[in-house]
Amino acid sequence: MRRFGYSAVGVANGSTEMFSAFESGGPMWTGQGPRVELRSVRFDERFVEPPVVHVSLSMWDVDGNANQRADIQAVNITAEGFELQFSTWGDTRVARVRASWMAIGPLRHEDDWNLD
Repeated sequence: MRRFGYSAVGVANGSTEMFSAFESGGPMWTGQGPRVELRSVRFDERFVEPPVVHVSLSMWDVDGNANQRADIQAVNITAEGFELQFSTWGDTRVARVRASWMAIGPLRHEDDWNLD
């Protein structure tokens, strides 16, 4: 369990289109084997330290004639932002993916005179 001190706690959230591979014939739609897409996300306000980030698929358009394999996660989390990472493998064909995310962490409080 992650505990936050007396500081203010902030919640940031958003939604990011990871890719749309169907129209362009991109590798998520036409490829085979392991494939990865990364998208950078910047928070509107800096957290005091790296927050806890929850990620979920809010839309995925996938070929129903192949196996449906997917992994989505937040990686490289800092106080300023993180990267969304979507991956698939094998014969899975993914046309489009949108990810939603929520970050919860400590914010600078007006009484925090010693934080830079």
